[in-house]
Order: sequence, then structure tokens, then C-alpha cells
Amino acid sequence: MNKSEKWIENGIEMLVEEFGETTVKKAIEAVKRFQVEIPGWALGTFGGGRFGGYIYPGAARGIEEKLDDAAFIYKLTGVTKRFATHMLWDFSNDGMVADYEIARKVAREAKDRGIELGAVNPSYFLKGSHMGSFTAPDVSTQERYIEQTILAGKIAKDFCNGLVTLWFPDGSMYPGQIELQKAYERMKSCLIKSYEKMPQDITILIEYKVFEPGTYSTTIPDWGTSFALAKGLGKNVGVLVDLGHHHHGTNIEQIVMILISENMKGGFHFNTRYAADDDHSVEPNPEMARIFYQLVRGDVVVNPVSNKNWAYMIDQCGGRENRIQALLHSVDSLQLSLAKAMLVQKEKLACYQDADEIILANRFFNDAIINADVRPVVAKARIELGVPVDPVMAFVESGYQKKIEKERQS
Repeated sequence: MNKSEKWIENGIEMLVEEFGETTVKKAIEAVKRFQVEIPGWALGTFGGGRFGGYIYPGAARGIEEKLDDAAFIYKLTGVTKRFATHMLWDFSNDGMVADYEIARKVAREAKDRGIELGAVNPSYFLKGSHMGSFTAPDVSTQERYIEQTILAGKIAKDFCNGLVTLWFPDGSMYPGQIELQKAYERMKSCLIKSYEKMPQDITILIEYKVFEPGTYSTTIPDWGTSFALAKGLGKNVGVLVDLGHHHHGTNIEQIVMILISENMKGGFHFNTRYAADDDHSVEPNPEMARIFYQLVRGDVVVNPVSNKNWAYMIDQCGGRENRIQALLHSVDSLQLSLAKAMLVQKEKLACYQDADEIILANRFFNDAIINADVRPVVAKARIELGVPVDPVMAFVESGYQKKIEKERQS
């Protein structure tokens, strides 16, 4: 037994002693079964040039190279088989009109690389949309986006995993700039028109964001608005939670609990934010572990009945870091967070809760959520999956970065 194997086995033994063998085995199995999509837009040149024009070395220049990178990430993780796409970045020749046949070709090329296409994201921020997309006063602008949304549904059904995720940048910068009610009613009307012509056996998730680019109002600013719109459309429509799309201090795990309790379809865009955006890689912090606890408790993650699970995707696009390393880091962080959540012994916690032992309940909860070192659990799961114990270092040592930098010199 080498040093690494001994560390893993010793770590597992310590966790078994504290949390029990059955609990630790369930955590290992959960990490093995958890699947998360990676975003195609994080592997290209998007996002890096907003400040200073920097593009990270070896960035993919087109969809084929994005798929190459995604396939390599999947090889290192074993849990990122699906690749989320953006309609007008991945299925278009001109960036203005999506093409069904391009989507067919991309799906075939993904399959050739051993991966699959995941969620389809329509693009609602085309040139000429400065007054909104679905909320635009101009009917022709609305119609252009309705057509794209309908096509997204068809592509999702025919070539992807049957999931469409909708995020709208519509909003305003100042009070009085627009009539808030009119904007919301246009949004609802266009959603209905789109939904009526989309396949009914797909899943649609409506994302929300507290602000950006509008700094006074966003037409879909919070989970309640997404919830209301989803309920008004149909049972196959739900709410997409993006970690970066909240006011600081928002209790996101409580939002998750409410959506689960209301039997609302749901999904996640995972990331981390420190200021006011959602571009950072995921970190294994206590908030993320608490969110996963609610997902585990609600049986919407690693549920053997696949249609009970929420949709899990990474949404990040940092300007400075190596994007492949960043995605691998996010996958690692999510697996660590899930493992912590799996260690919470709900029956024992309930005893403290029923006895109104406030501090003891909190300390018992945090023994798993904050204090447990679950790296051996994740390492053990990776060994059983047949992938590297440390995917980030495996990437660094693989030579892949040097290879793509050489091949993609422009």
C-alpha cells in the first residue's frame, strides 16, 4: 500500500468510526452516481475579454475544440458526460440565427467523443435587443426570440437531454425608465406563446437573477417570480437556481427546501461569487454543503429514479484562470459538498431537534457539514470509478494544456 492509498484508508476508517460504516458507504456511492453538466461557454473565448482583452492560453476556437476539451474533462472525472450548449454560440454560423442541422452535427460529434449534449440555452442578448428580448416593446424582436426558444425545444428533444434553460437579461437601470408591469406581462405572454409550440415532453427551467444588466429592475428577479411563471405554464416547467443570482446573505438552502416541498421541478447553475456576478469556480464552503443537505434530504440528487432528480449544471466563466482547471476544481468542490451532506445522520439530528437542543443540534449538524474531512470519501469514489484521485493535478501532469496551446495558436 503506497502513501496515498494508506491516507485514503486511514481517512475512511476515521469517518467510519465517527459516522458509521453504512453512512460512509452511502456517501461514496453518492459521489460515484452524481452527474453534473459542464458549460460549453466556459471553454471558449467568451467572458475573458471584458476587462483587458485577456483570453486564457489554449482557449477553444470553435465547437469542435470545446467538445475535445469536454471529453478530456469527462475522462478525468467520470461524472461530466453532458455538455451544456448556447444556441447562438454553438448552433449558429452567424451568431444571430440558430440552425437545426448544425445542432444535429454537434450532437453527432459529441457522441463520437464519448459525451452527450445536455441543456440547451437560448441566447436572449442579440444585437438590437437593448430594450429587451421577451419584454421588448418591438413585436418583431419578441417574435425573433420566440422562434429561437421554440427551436431550442426541438433541438433539446431531438439531439440533447430534453432540457431547455431560460435566462433573460431584460430589466431597467432607473425607476421610471419602463413600466414594470408591462414588462412582466410581455414576458409572461411571450413565454406562453413559446411554450405552446414547444415539445411537451421536455423540461423547461426558468432562471432568475437579482440584477444585471439592469441595475434597478430585472423582469425575473427572484425565485418567486420564476415559480409563478413556471406554475402558469405547465408541470414540465420549473425553477433554475443560480448561486450567484442572489442578494448577499440570502438563505439559498431554504429556497431549495421550499421548491422541493412544493414539488416544483428544479435545477442548479453552480458557481461561487464574492461580489456581484457568477463567474467564479465552485468552492466547497459550508453554504454549498448545506444546499446539498437539502437536496439529499429532498431526494432530488442521486435518486435511483432519474426523473426525480433535479438538473445539475456548472455555470462559470472566469476571465483569468485556466478554464479547464477551473471546471475540474468545481467538480471536485461539488463532490466534496455532496459527501459532507451524505454524512449527516438525519435520525440522530432529529432527536436533538425534537428535544429542542438548539446548540447540540447545530454542533451535530456541523460535525458533518463543516468539520468532516471527506477528501478520502471522494478519493475512494474516484478509484472505484477508475479516474484520477486528483483530477486537477492529473490535468496539469497530462500535458494536455501544452498540447492545446501549441495546436490553437492563432
